[in-house]
Amino acid sequence: MQNLDTRGITFQTDFTADELAKRRERLTEKMGSGVALLQGVTVPAGFDAVRQNNEIYYLCGVEAPHAYLWIDAAADISRLYLRPRNEKEERNEGPSLSSDDVELARKLTGVSEVRPLSSLPEDLKGQKLLYLLHAGAEGRCMCRDTLSFMQRCVDADPLNRRPSAEANLIARVKDLCPDAEIRDLSPLIDGLRLVKSPAEVAVLRQAGRLSALAVTEAMRSTRPGVMEYQLGAIADYIYEINGARGPGYRAIIAGGSNIWLTHYFRNACVLSDGDLVLMDYAPDVNNYTSDIGRMWPVNGKYSPPQRELYGLIVEYHKTMLSLIRPGPTPEQIHLEAAAKMRPVIENWTFSKPAWRKAGFALLDFKGHLSHGVGMAVHEAASYYGKPLEPGRVFAVDPQLWVPEEKIYVRCEDTVAVTENGCEVLTAAAPLELDDIERTIAEKGMLQTYPAHPEPRPPFCKKVHMW
Repeated sequence: MQNLDTRGITFQTDFTADELAKRRERLTEKMGSGVALLQGVTVPAGFDAVRQNNEIYYLCGVEAPHAYLWIDAAADISRLYLRPRNEKEERNEGPSLSSDDVELARKLTGVSEVRPLSSLPEDLKGQKLLYLLHAGAEGRCMCRDTLSFMQRCVDADPLNRRPSAEANLIARVKDLCPDAEIRDLSPLIDGLRLVKSPAEVAVLRQAGRLSALAVTEAMRSTRPGVMEYQLGAIADYIYEINGARGPGYRAIIAGGSNIWLTHYFRNACVLSDGDLVLMDYAPDVNNYTSDIGRMWPVNGKYSPPQRELYGLIVEYHKTMLSLIRPGPTPEQIHLEAAAKMRPVIENWTFSKPAWRKAGFALLDFKGHLSHGVGMAVHEAASYYGKPLEPGRVFAVDPQLWVPEEKIYVRCEDTVAVTENGCEVLTAAAPLELDDIERTIAEKGMLQTYPAHPEPRPPFCKKVHMW
């Protein structure tokens, strides 16, 4: 963020007004006709900073609460609806973009018009075709799958059933426009977000770099007796001193048997000698995030069994990375990787039949190229079934399961497809096992600045693994 006018209003500087306008233009091409209406976030209920939802931020970059964006495909008009200036609020919290800042708002966003929020209901009347979000708008630490799960839980609660913000807006618009056809805007915006611009990749590169720095510093601070949440605190420090808004999603910091819980988040246990720890955590950098996963030994040395399975996953991971390039589909990359890895697995030394079975199962698993990454850690639109092209950003995340022993092994990086291959946005984190061991041997932040008083005792019990 950067001050851009004499009143001290702040506005994002990652994307130019021209880029924002081109995004809206691409959306109108998909719409053909009709009006798209997007609703921004409200004033926070607590002592929290405003963090705009991804959908409206993607199309206009505005952070002001209670903003609405109107995009008329046929008339080629985009319009911002904003609250009027509130001098008392500004004296307390600082200035915010308002409907009084017409020329500034147009300059920053490239929209055609700026109107007061109070005029929106009247402007809606008589509309015949409207595009509204049907899926949940993504906010802080949210993605479409978490929003969907939350709404299902609310719907199943007999005393707390209530519509989502999107369903409520649809109902209000139907009251104002009873004859209008309402279509789903969500898949149109999701499709636009599949390919990132160079400016978006630059923000994602910073998010990936911070993710890698945080994981690396967590490695240095890992010792038997350290709490899982302490590694998360180190990451939070790295993120916030480098300008991130905080986390992009809740931290997964799992030691020992907690690793089996794929999205473990309590982070409340002691890290024990002989165990591995899995860390998966990335920041929110101006509404963009990353994804990373590393597993390392709490005592600083991989045991032979740990090297056997995690070493195999790292080999599979490097093979996947070497094959990513424009042209083939994700499905083709999986087939090419399986062909390269089959002789490696056939010649790999496995300690147990169940482990050998798990190794060969890697060849058939079709999720090593995982989900898209961008404004949400799990982007809603699938990039499968389509040729890879420059600007596609996704997670490479080979995974191995041994169900008989509840062993789960994975290694993850976020990559951006380039003209000639791919850029690993999280490459600054050690990947090779020997490099990880050398990193753990270095003095970490927790040893330089130990917790005081002693960290809280664990309230969980674990079964040691391996």
